[in-house]
Amino acid sequence: MPPVPAADGRVLLVEQLDLRSDCARCTGLCCVGLHLVRSADFAIDKPAGTPCPNLGDDFGCGIHARLRESGFSGCVAYDCLGAGQRVTAAVRSAHDGATWRDDPAAARDAFAALPVVTQLHELLWYLAEVLSMPPAAPVHDDARRALARTAPLADLAPAALLALDVGAVRRDVGPLVDRASALVRDAARRDAARRDAARATSPYRAPGAAVRRRLRPGADLVGADLRGLDLTGSDLRGALLLGADLRGARLDAVDLLGADLRGADARGADLSRALFLTPAQAGAVRRDARTALPAALRP
Repeated sequence: MPPVPAADGRVLLVEQLDLRSDCARCTGLCCVGLHLVRSADFAIDKPAGTPCPNLGDDFGCGIHARLRESGFSGCVAYDCLGAGQRVTAAVRSAHDGATWRDDPAAARDAFAALPVVTQLHELLWYLAEVLSMPPAAPVHDDARRALARTAPLADLAPAALLALDVGAVRRDVGPLVDRASALVRDAARRDAARRDAARATSPYRAPGAAVRRRLRPGADLVGADLRGLDLTGSDLRGALLLGADLRGARLDAVDLLGADLRGADARGADLSRALFLTPAQAGAVRRDARTALPAALRP
């Protein structure tokens, strides 16, 4: 795979790797293969392997335009990062054009392969972002090599995918993402300190001691009032930010890898420089026309 220019290569690489969901090339795999539990996110209980009643004969969603108001906000917050169309193509190739509707063997392969490829695409998504970060330049060569090792795995035949040790792939990619995050967050904190020192007042408030103690990976920030706070460079990986108020907060280089952002209020927030934000997370927050997203997440 050729080197990617850090400045504008992420969007190009996302397109090259086919990491955008394209339901027109999928057979509704998420609408069948996933287990739904009646909750605030889903209006129904549905076992894995059972088609959602809203799935049409054309594999399209009959209520796609009104998912939230119909009680399916969890569907809005789901994104396979293009795994659906890749698995659909692989299964059709392995089963003489059959889909899950046509052949039980095709169904077994499709629903087992979907989570595997989704995880691989997630890792590719993170590596593409690492390569777009100038402060992460010290790990770019390693990231390119990891990308070259990981990308072909998503094209394996279904049987090979099911035998793949995804944990080993994560252990290969994870340390690179960790190093990149630390480099970018350190640089962002230095830049923010210089900018703030150059002006008399800052439009952001420094978090108080109690909030600072909570700004850590895996933190419970459910419903937290973070309005107007300078969160630059915070590591909030895996944090629970359900219903948190992020309006007016400075989110530069905040690591959100794996953070639960369901219902977080990001109206008017600038998420364009947050780290490792995925389409699923962007779909989970409350947004408006003023919410700024990274270029790779814009329509």
